[in-house]
Amino acid sequence: MNAVTFPGRPHRRREAPDPEPSQRVALVSGGNRGLGFEVSRQLAQLGMTVLLGARRPLAGEKAARQLRREGGAVIPVKLDVTLTRDIEELVARIDADYGRLDILVNNAGAYFDIDSQASSVDLGIVRQALETNLLGAWQLTEAMLPLMQRHGYGRIVNVSSGCGAMDSEGTGCPAYRVSKAALNSHTRLLAGELAGTGILVNAVCPGWVATDMGGHGGRPVADGAAGIVWAATLPSRPAVNGGFFRDRQRIDW
Repeated sequence: MNAVTFPGRPHRRREAPDPEPSQRVALVSGGNRGLGFEVSRQLAQLGMTVLLGARRPLAGEKAARQLRREGGAVIPVKLDVTLTRDIEELVARIDADYGRLDILVNNAGAYFDIDSQASSVDLGIVRQALETNLLGAWQLTEAMLPLMQRHGYGRIVNVSSGCGAMDSEGTGCPAYRVSKAALNSHTRLLAGELAGTGILVNAVCPGWVATDMGGHGGRPVADGAAGIVWAATLPSRPAVNGGFFRDRQRIDW
C-alpha cells in the first residue's frame, strides 16, 4: 500500500461549534450492504449528506438509489480502502464538492476467518485482513483528516469487534481478531493525538449482527448500526474520545 497524498494540514485550531445535521457530510466505507448500508440509512434519516463508499460502482449506485427513494441525500462514491488511487480521488472530490468532511465511519472490513487457528492460519489471509481492516482504515483516516481539521470538527468511528479485545475468549478468527485489535490500538493513539481539536475518535463493536459476514442468527442490523451512528453524532460536550463501545456502553479494550 503506497502513501496517500492529501491537502496540507493546517495548524491545530480550536474546536468549532457542532454543525447542524443538515450541514454535515458523512463518509461510510463499505456502505453498499450490511452494517454500512444501515449506518448510511440512519445518518441520512438525520438529514445529513451521506457519501456511500463501495468498491463496485454499480453496487454503490444501487444501494444509494434505494436510500434516496426513502428520502435520504445519499451519493455513491467509488472506494476500495486498499487502493491509494481511490482515496486520493475521493479526497479531491470531497474537497471540491463540499470543502469539508464531518463524519468518517471506517466500516469496510473482511476476512472473518472463523475456521482458522493461529498455529496454522494462511499468512496470506492475515496480510489481507490487516490490509483492509487496519491499513485501509488508517490510510483513509489520514487522508480525510485535513478536511475535518479545516473546520475544527470531526467524528471518526472505527467499526471494530469484541473479539479484537485483548481478553476475548476463543481461538478462531485469528486474522480478523489481530486486525481488529490493531485497529483498536490505532484508535487510541489517534484519539490521544487529536484530543482538544474538536475531532473525536472512537471504536464501536456492533455486536453479532445478521449480515453476510456475520451470518444468520445475529441481532438485527439496525440495532448494531445504532451504536455506530451514536458515536458518529456525539456532541462536543462532554467530549467522549478514545473509547471502545457497544450499545453506547464502554467495553474493555
